[in-house]
Amino acid sequence: MTAAASICLLRTSAIGDVTHVVPLVRTLQQAWPETALTWVVGKLERKLVGDLPGVEFVTFDKAAGWNGMRAVRDALRERRFDALLQMQVAMRSNLLSLGIKAVRRIGYDRARARDLHGLVINQRIPARSGEHVLDAIGSFCEPLGLRQTAVRWDIPIPDEAHAWAVEQLPGDTPTLLVSPSSSHALRNWRPERYAAVMDHAAARGWRVVMVGGPSSGERTMADAVLAACQRAPLDLTGKDTLKKLLALLDRAQLLLTPDSGPMHMANAVGTKVLGLHAASNPDRSGPYSDRRWCVNKYDEAARKYLGKPASDIPWGSKIEKPGVMDLIGVDEVIERYEAAAKSEE
Repeated sequence: MTAAASICLLRTSAIGDVTHVVPLVRTLQQAWPETALTWVVGKLERKLVGDLPGVEFVTFDKAAGWNGMRAVRDALRERRFDALLQMQVAMRSNLLSLGIKAVRRIGYDRARARDLHGLVINQRIPARSGEHVLDAIGSFCEPLGLRQTAVRWDIPIPDEAHAWAVEQLPGDTPTLLVSPSSSHALRNWRPERYAAVMDHAAARGWRVVMVGGPSSGERTMADAVLAACQRAPLDLTGKDTLKKLLALLDRAQLLLTPDSGPMHMANAVGTKVLGLHAASNPDRSGPYSDRRWCVNKYDEAARKYLGKPASDIPWGSKIEKPGVMDLIGVDEVIERYEAAAKSEE
């Protein structure tokens, strides 16, 4: 198929999903190096991926409401793209896409579409069930006649971020990073359970470091974890940026976290992830490259809270119920930590 002259990608959030778009960008760049790529991305998310070479970025500030949408529309008012890849189905994103002119407007298949998504597109990706989110996003190149056959991130990390990470994590002591908070509170594990695993790792001789964003909720969670720890970890909560976190992850051997953006950032730099999954299906939204170190209680959660096995509920269902993460025991997480630690020896 003839290469498109210009493509607009629309995926504004969240951090994890934005990392899933990067391999698609790499696929398009490799197949069609002359194609002009424009990515409409969230204000925060741009801080992570906004320096990808060969991509023009247009920032969407969702906090600005209608003014944020108007700013995107005004930035692209004189543009008409060969194709729009509309990779977000929420109503706000569907409305945002109306300000982008494109001959081909490619969106999700009917099963994955919602919030009037079908009214803002004129083509759909192949209908498939059982896909990881990254593979679903990767399939947006298929209506263009391409296939994503390799997955590559190579998200740039500035030298100053690497230098800061070396200052925080000097030497070659094996390091466990712990990012205890998800943006979905019901995906979070109990603070005392994080602390028990962290104390175990510290007793084993590992350096233990807690990371997280500057929000009050993340600070509250971090303080609760710290209060429960017998061995004080290094606390970097609220002290990094997205690029600095990426550099920390690049130096660490293992990340302990619920389903969250840092999980996918760690995966993107090749760091092992001990993911905690009960509220969400790791086969759909876990670390893409390697889920061997994860604890998966999703099927047990489906049976307990929905009365049926995971195989009998719609793909992608969230089981965000109070207490669901209590299905994950400390001993199970320590077992996965030990397996990951031994693989590093």
